[in-house]
Amino acid sequence: MEHLKIDGQCFYNMVVNGSNSLEENKEYVNSLNVFPVPDGDTGTNMSMTFRTAVSEIQGMQNKSVGEIVKKLSKGALMGARGNSGVILSQIFRGIAKSLETKEYVNSKEFAESLMEGSKAAYKAVMRPTEGTILTIIRAAGESAVKCESDDIAVMLEEVCDYSKSMLNKTPEMLPVLKKAKVVDAGGMGLLIILQGMYEVVKNNMESIEIKSPKKVEVPSVIQNLEEHDIKFGYCTEFFIRSNNVEIDDFKHTIEKIGDSMVIVNDEDIVKVHIHTNDPGKVLSEAVKLGELSKIKIDNMREQHRNVLDIHNEASIEKDEEQENIQLKKYAFVSVAMGEGIKNIFEDLGVDFVIEGGQTMNPSTQDILECINKINAENILVFPNNKNIIMAANQAAEISDKNVKVVETKTIPQGITAITSFNQELELDENIKAMEEGINKVTTGSVTYAVRDTEIDGKVIKEGDILGIVEGKIEEIGNDMFNICNNIVSSMVKDDSELITVFCGKDCEKDKVDEFSSKLQEKYKDIDVQFYDGNQPLYYFIVSVE
Repeated sequence: MEHLKIDGQCFYNMVVNGSNSLEENKEYVNSLNVFPVPDGDTGTNMSMTFRTAVSEIQGMQNKSVGEIVKKLSKGALMGARGNSGVILSQIFRGIAKSLETKEYVNSKEFAESLMEGSKAAYKAVMRPTEGTILTIIRAAGESAVKCESDDIAVMLEEVCDYSKSMLNKTPEMLPVLKKAKVVDAGGMGLLIILQGMYEVVKNNMESIEIKSPKKVEVPSVIQNLEEHDIKFGYCTEFFIRSNNVEIDDFKHTIEKIGDSMVIVNDEDIVKVHIHTNDPGKVLSEAVKLGELSKIKIDNMREQHRNVLDIHNEASIEKDEEQENIQLKKYAFVSVAMGEGIKNIFEDLGVDFVIEGGQTMNPSTQDILECINKINAENILVFPNNKNIIMAANQAAEISDKNVKVVETKTIPQGITAITSFNQELELDENIKAMEEGINKVTTGSVTYAVRDTEIDGKVIKEGDILGIVEGKIEEIGNDMFNICNNIVSSMVKDDSELITVFCGKDCEKDKVDEFSSKLQEKYKDIDVQFYDGNQPLYYFIVSVE
């Protein structure tokens, strides 16, 4: 049987099956991360991104390919987590751009859409690196365009085969992959999606259910959340269909009666999300603008009483009155993991601290929701993790506010950047001062290996204590304090003035106090500061300035 075209039903099944496949294999993708530290989350980020996208198209089986892929793209954009998730969202943004007007899609059109996906992905990355997910989407597009068959199943088979062969070559493109004896994790995630899509066409699968994600442990911040902490109790979502919606006036009206507001406008449809105590008033204002559809109101207090499986936004909710706040010149959003580090950022004047970082990268929408809560002329975002920068930049681009991302890659960089801030300076001057401050910070950390591997000639066994300086494993041993002492020694220079150590939640206080005394005795001419960061996974986060 030939497959000469894809209709909406088939395309829906293809992406759902691709999402299900990635969800089932996300831990395998995670295991391919080069560093053996407990924050290898490429598979998790990609799966969460794509599941968010697929949830947006639920029930659209009978729509056109164009309608489905357009909605899918928007879902991926808002749900993008981590660099791999952002790149994946850009791939489907390019595919959507190519197919958004199509009722059906033939093999040539689908092939061209994959090439558009490749172009969009490369464009989104400032310095594209071969041997990554970018190489795999380019291989997919090129093989699709070269395919001479009109049969979509044949074309997708060639796409998967060529993409797999190219994935197997990624260790030759990136020495770090070759040393770790793995292929690229992001490329594997994309291949799994493509294979899931091919499986539907090949086997004429007529109906695919969206699988629920595997249950994960509820973060402690959610476990400790009390019902009275939920300030606005009703999560209200709906669409407005209208050709002429005055979004700014509508935003201004409803932002006074809720928070976590996200409004996305696209041509003749507006998606509205808000937490409020008066859904009726929100709907009354919305119906003045056009026809309402897909109205969904959830009682979050009731959900909290029944289950603790709530979204990341719980960790960014803040117990303070947001109404009638005067417009201020500057505001800050920061990402951090660990109650102690979170408190430090808040003490430095950060308006919203998003709980996240290692193992749990906040999505574009998580960051955007924080931005939308703030009433300021200029909003500065500190990702504090290299894998969150792209999502932060994407949130800044989507926002209609003046948002600047200060590309901090570590917690110490974020703290230094904020302490470099001067309220009296203009925005450009502040950003310059922050970047200069960041360049003076050397960051180290102490964690543990989650698997056996070999990196830069160093043999690492599962459970080894690792000392990392500026992203490179420098020390391997079995004592966290000795490892920390060694990396501090390597980080301190003749002109160093400050050593800062953030202690993780697994550190024993008595031993930390003893270690602190030893460091202070060793570096009498340098200011040595210890803080209870209470961060997970990392015994110590260290900075030297």
